[in-house]
Amino acid sequence: MSVQHYRQLIVWQKALDLAVECYQATKTFPSEERFGLISQIRRAAVSVPANIAEGQGRSHTKEFLNHVSMARGSLLELETLLQLSQRVGFLSQEALDLLLTSSAEVSRMLSGLRNALEAKLT
Repeated sequence: MSVQHYRQLIVWQKALDLAVECYQATKTFPSEERFGLISQIRRAAVSVPANIAEGQGRSHTKEFLNHVSMARGSLLELETLLQLSQRVGFLSQEALDLLLTSSAEVSRMLSGLRNALEAKLT
Protein backbone atom coordinates (compact mmCIF):
# COMPACT_ATOMS: atom_id res chain seq x y z
CA MET A 1 0.00 0.00 0.00
CA SER A 2 1.39 3.39 -0.94
CA VAL A 3 1.00 6.45 1.24
CA GLN A 4 -1.78 8.67 -0.05
CA HIS A 5 -1.69 11.23 2.74
CA TYR A 6 0.90 12.49 5.21
CA ARG A 7 -1.34 11.47 8.12
CA GLN A 8 -0.67 7.85 7.18
CA LEU A 9 3.06 8.29 7.86
CA ILE A 10 3.96 6.88 11.28
CA VAL A 11 6.90 9.27 11.44
CA TRP A 12 4.50 12.21 11.07
CA GLN A 13 2.27 10.79 13.82
CA LYS A 14 5.25 10.30 16.18
CA ALA A 15 6.59 13.79 15.39
CA LEU A 16 3.18 15.26 16.18
CA ASP A 17 3.13 13.34 19.47
CA LEU A 18 6.57 14.76 20.29
CA ALA A 19 5.32 18.29 19.59
CA VAL A 20 2.42 17.75 22.00
CA GLU A 21 4.86 16.40 24.63
CA CYS A 22 6.98 19.55 24.21
CA TYR A 23 3.95 21.79 24.66
CA GLN A 24 3.13 19.92 27.88
CA ALA A 25 6.73 20.09 29.13
CA THR A 26 7.04 23.84 28.56
CA LYS A 27 3.84 24.65 30.49
CA THR A 28 5.88 24.62 33.70
CA PHE A 29 8.61 26.96 32.44
CA PRO A 30 8.84 30.43 34.02
CA SER A 31 6.52 32.97 32.42
CA GLU A 32 9.47 35.20 31.51
CA GLU A 33 10.53 32.47 29.05
CA ARG A 34 7.28 32.85 27.10
CA PHE A 35 9.08 34.60 24.24
CA GLY A 36 12.39 32.78 24.81
CA LEU A 37 12.84 29.06 25.26
CA ILE A 38 9.13 28.24 25.36
CA SER A 39 8.56 29.85 21.97
CA GLN A 40 11.71 28.37 20.43
CA ILE A 41 11.00 24.85 21.67
CA ARG A 42 7.42 24.94 20.47
CA ARG A 43 8.37 26.33 17.06
CA ALA A 44 11.09 23.72 16.54
CA ALA A 45 8.78 20.92 17.71
CA VAL A 46 5.97 22.01 15.39
CA SER A 47 8.39 22.37 12.49
CA VAL A 48 9.20 18.63 12.45
CA PRO A 49 5.73 17.26 11.57
CA ALA A 50 4.93 20.38 9.52
CA ASN A 51 7.94 19.81 7.25
CA ILE A 52 7.07 16.12 6.87
CA ALA A 53 3.52 17.05 5.86
CA GLU A 54 4.62 19.77 3.48
CA GLY A 55 7.22 17.54 1.88
CA GLN A 56 4.78 14.69 1.34
CA GLY A 57 2.46 17.13 -0.37
CA ARG A 58 5.08 18.23 -2.87
CA SER A 59 5.12 16.98 -6.44
CA HIS A 60 8.64 15.61 -6.58
CA THR A 61 10.61 13.16 -4.46
CA LYS A 62 13.58 15.55 -4.30
CA GLU A 63 11.35 18.18 -2.73
CA PHE A 64 10.12 15.66 -0.17
CA LEU A 65 13.75 14.77 0.61
CA ASN A 66 14.55 18.43 1.15
CA HIS A 67 11.70 18.78 3.63
CA VAL A 68 12.76 15.60 5.45
CA SER A 69 16.19 17.21 5.80
CA MET A 70 14.61 20.36 7.23
CA ALA A 71 12.56 18.24 9.65
CA ARG A 72 15.76 16.57 10.85
CA GLY A 73 17.42 19.96 11.34
CA SER A 74 14.46 21.16 13.40
CA LEU A 75 14.60 17.96 15.44
CA LEU A 76 18.26 18.55 16.29
CA GLU A 77 17.50 22.18 17.15
CA LEU A 78 14.73 20.93 19.45
CA GLU A 79 17.08 18.50 21.19
CA THR A 80 19.57 21.32 21.80
CA LEU A 81 16.89 23.60 23.25
CA LEU A 82 15.63 20.82 25.50
CA GLN A 83 19.13 20.10 26.78
CA LEU A 84 19.65 23.79 27.49
CA SER A 85 16.33 23.86 29.34
CA GLN A 86 17.50 21.02 31.57
CA ARG A 87 20.86 22.70 32.23
CA VAL A 88 19.23 25.95 33.36
CA GLY A 89 16.81 24.09 35.60
CA PHE A 90 13.55 24.32 33.65
CA LEU A 91 13.33 20.58 32.86
CA SER A 92 14.13 17.64 35.11
CA GLN A 93 16.60 15.04 33.87
CA GLU A 94 13.74 12.53 33.78
CA ALA A 95 11.59 14.79 31.59
CA LEU A 96 14.55 15.47 29.30
CA ASP A 97 15.29 11.75 28.98
CA LEU A 98 11.69 11.01 27.98
CA LEU A 99 11.67 13.77 25.37
CA LEU A 100 15.05 12.72 23.97
CA THR A 101 13.85 9.12 23.74
CA SER A 102 10.87 10.27 21.66
CA SER A 103 13.16 12.45 19.58
CA ALA A 104 15.52 9.55 18.92
CA GLU A 105 12.61 7.45 17.67
CA VAL A 106 11.53 10.22 15.30
CA SER A 107 15.14 10.63 14.15
CA ARG A 108 15.43 6.92 13.29
CA MET A 109 12.16 7.07 11.40
CA LEU A 110 13.24 10.16 9.47
CA SER A 111 16.42 8.32 8.47
CA GLY A 112 14.33 5.40 7.24
CA LEU A 113 12.07 7.73 5.28
CA ARG A 114 15.08 9.47 3.78
CA ASN A 115 16.58 6.13 2.72
CA ALA A 116 13.28 5.03 1.14
CA LEU A 117 12.96 8.30 -0.77
CA GLU A 118 16.59 8.15 -1.96
CA ALA A 119 15.99 4.60 -3.20
CA LYS A 120 13.10 5.91 -5.34
CA LEU A 121 15.51 8.29 -7.05
CA THR A 122 17.92 5.58 -8.20
